[in-house]
Amino acid sequence: MSNADVKKINSLNSVPYYQANAQDFFDTTIRYDLSQITTLFLSYLSKGSKILDAGCGSGRDSKYFLTKGYDVVAFDGAQKLAELASKFTGLSVYHRYFSQMDEEQEYDGIWTSASLLHMPKTELFGTLEKLKKALKPKGAWYMSFRYGHGDHKEGDRYFYDQTEESLTKILEQLGGITILHMSVPDNLKSRRGFKFLVCIVRKDERK
Repeated sequence: MSNADVKKINSLNSVPYYQANAQDFFDTTIRYDLSQITTLFLSYLSKGSKILDAGCGSGRDSKYFLTKGYDVVAFDGAQKLAELASKFTGLSVYHRYFSQMDEEQEYDGIWTSASLLHMPKTELFGTLEKLKKALKPKGAWYMSFRYGHGDHKEGDRYFYDQTEESLTKILEQLGGITILHMSVPDNLKSRRGFKFLVCIVRKDERK
């Protein structure tokens, strides 16, 4: 792959896949049980806190947060998924990209569940900066990636995996946050059996 081709690869390359497979993706992910990690995440937030579900997919987690009494804002980069999530949750789920985020200290919590894993290193760090900026001081932020080394192509999608070491290094470079939890849960796997690295951080009080 040439350097020019590498520069063209970004998270938007995956959007056509999710547009074309929106209903199938919705049907197969809506049943995932994330109750263990959502309970842990919510333990760091006050009741009624404002949560951003960034890259919400089916809207499964947004609906769960709503049922627990939280104020939820959600968006997804695939328009068809945003439409399906809107119908499922009753929210006005925005069709939006991470690159369009410009909020500052808007959210008490941010939920990025398997929504950053298509981002190469050249794009990921800038996106993390935008998300950190949107989070209030002392806010909690959940993120998850496929667990592993390096990157690979799967059909029309590129995946950029993380390990404890690689993600910790990125978060240390980001700065202004404290890692609260990081693990590879045995019960959390993709449809093809990939494990996930999950992480919860807190934004430092004065950052």
